Amino acid sequence: MKLDCKEFEEKMKKTIASYQDALALVRAGKANPLILNPVTFEYYGAPTPINTMADIKATDARTVTIVPYDASTLKAIEKAILASDVGITPNNDGKCLRLVFPQPTEERRKELSKQVQKQGEETKVALRNIRRDANEKIKKMKKDSEMTEDEQKASEKNVQDLTDKYIKICDDVTANKTKEIMAV
Repeated sequence: MKLDCKEFEEKMKKTIASYQDALALVRAGKANPLILNPVTFEYYGAPTPINTMADIKATDARTVTIVPYDASTLKAIEKAILASDVGITPNNDGKCLRLVFPQPTEERRKELSKQVQKQGEETKVALRNIRRDANEKIKKMKKDSEMTEDEQKASEKNVQDLTDKYIKICDDVTANKTKEIMAV
């Protein structure tokens, strides 16, 4: 009986998805509404994500506009953005907030690229840890006589192929984000 790799492939998919979500928050000089996803503000005593209480859109390549559904929340949303690590001061015109993304300097782009590379390496380590877990399970199954030596070798090859596939995906995601950062 060979190892069923579905469980480990799911973990690898989730690892890549998590990495892509993290990269979406990296500011590359282009307006990106996703940068506000982690920001919450106080609404009737409860921390509330901005994206559930306002229409957030990239109106052009360098501007994100936030139009609250409830105009009375404008000040609270502005305060939350200022307190967050978004790093951009919103412009308040009384009806909406505008975040204008500055053009990053060459130095800042290189810094962001290094940050992306580092996150990519951490993702690859996470993928290799999943491979290690799968290989440990294979060894245990072999030891418990649940599989033959040939099945063990085939299972290990499947796990390695899966790992190679997801590491390639990770490298592609990293390369694309780096290109996006440096092209600004």
